[in-house]
Amino acid sequence: MTEVFRAEGLGKTYPGVRANDDISFAVGAGEIHALLGENGAGKSTLVKMIYGLVRPDDGRMSLLGAPHAPSDPRGARAAGVAMVFQHFSLFDALTVAENIALGMENPPARAELSRRISELSQSYGLPLNPTRRVATLSAGERQRVEILRCLLQNPRLLIMDEPTSVLTPQEAEILFATLRQLAGAGTAVLYISHKLEEIRSHCDQATILRHGKVVRTVAPRAHSARELAAMMVGAEMRIVDRSGRRPGDKVLEVKALSTGSTAEGVSLKQIGLRLHKGEILGIGGVAGNGQEELLAALSGEIGSPRGTVLLGQADLSEAGPETRRRAGLLAAPEDRLGHAAVPEFSLTENTLLTAGARQGIVKRGLIDNGAARRFAEEIIAKFDVRTPGPGTAAGALSGGNLQKFVIGREVLGRPEVLVVNQPTWGVDAGAAAAIRQALLDLAAQGAGVIVISQDLDELLELSDRFCALNEGRLSAPRPTEGLTIDEIGLMLGGAHGMEVGHVPA
Repeated sequence: MTEVFRAEGLGKTYPGVRANDDISFAVGAGEIHALLGENGAGKSTLVKMIYGLVRPDDGRMSLLGAPHAPSDPRGARAAGVAMVFQHFSLFDALTVAENIALGMENPPARAELSRRISELSQSYGLPLNPTRRVATLSAGERQRVEILRCLLQNPRLLIMDEPTSVLTPQEAEILFATLRQLAGAGTAVLYISHKLEEIRSHCDQATILRHGKVVRTVAPRAHSARELAAMMVGAEMRIVDRSGRRPGDKVLEVKALSTGSTAEGVSLKQIGLRLHKGEILGIGGVAGNGQEELLAALSGEIGSPRGTVLLGQADLSEAGPETRRRAGLLAAPEDRLGHAAVPEFSLTENTLLTAGARQGIVKRGLIDNGAARRFAEEIIAKFDVRTPGPGTAAGALSGGNLQKFVIGREVLGRPEVLVVNQPTWGVDAGAAAAIRQALLDLAAQGAGVIVISQDLDELLELSDRFCALNEGRLSAPRPTEGLTIDEIGLMLGGAHGMEVGHVPA
């Protein structure tokens, strides 16, 4: 097999941290090669060096046998490296062809570009109309735009960062078929994902990083997901314990909840649900179908002029976020930095955002700094938040550690009901297992939990019942036991009978 890319002794140091230390591995033509590691293991720094966003301090890289030392992404693209980032960089108001042209150094005439897009999209099974505006595309279709933009560069090495995080199972299969077709044509693929079963199914090799160093390179099919996770974290993975939960009386009832339409968001349409004590209700949906709006409507962050929200016997329909928190309805949004936490605030100060009243941190308008610090220390200790201390700014934490802090803050707030959106998004296997166990333990203690997630494996692992959110409508719940991934995927795409305006049992 012809070698496409090789790293030898790559190193990168930032103030106070050795992000990459003596990284060496190779990727061959036609190979789908995974990069595995916990948050902070060094994956992002490594691919940034390959793509020209960061210059290495030590070591060397080669591409097709020639030295590879790009000074910027333009140089990397010219050498034959393309990258599809986790967060799409597209302009909603522009067409598919216009967005692709913006990413090209010397785009052809519009008619010629549209012809090439159409031909390429058909040949790789990624059908797209070049004249459609990006605002009208699904998440899967937006990813096709990013991939086609890369394919028009004829890359020899394609880097993909968490590519299935916003896709339905059916869309993910289309992506994998495309990657196999690319690999069959000789393209090397470097694939980053936290989904271990996905890597076992579709990747030929996996290089595992821990604390900035290569642990080993393995054939993932020869190892179980649990074994791969143990290699990543350096210890045996704890099995998530679902025991101890017995759903009890109704704790939350939502009837005909609707929100007005906005220019940017999705309007909720006659949402009805019922949640019991000790129950975890899973809500799945492809990104952009109303997940953020549902959490905001339940937490009281956006007005809900129509509909009813009952917590026990208390009518919270007109209540704002603070009143709902005092009553025991807590929430953890998807955006951990900027929404769930203020980057410039210390962890101690960030406890005030949601825990002031329920933890006795704010009394009669005065802040008890000692109580805030003690609560921050409790979160750090119980949720294994890797940080120098409670005085550290939230923005200085890695994504996984900040997520553990945000979830811990709400779980330790003793909620009657906790609503979380994407609780383990972008966190490594060890942190994800800890967060999921915390949610299961919370339900076992009698709280009702609503988990909104695009990770279907997560929903199947956690939830007792499952609903699908599609274009602001919520399906009737189904028991999770016995549901297949294919059935859920069809539900997410809207291929199911939506029953709105009622309250499912």
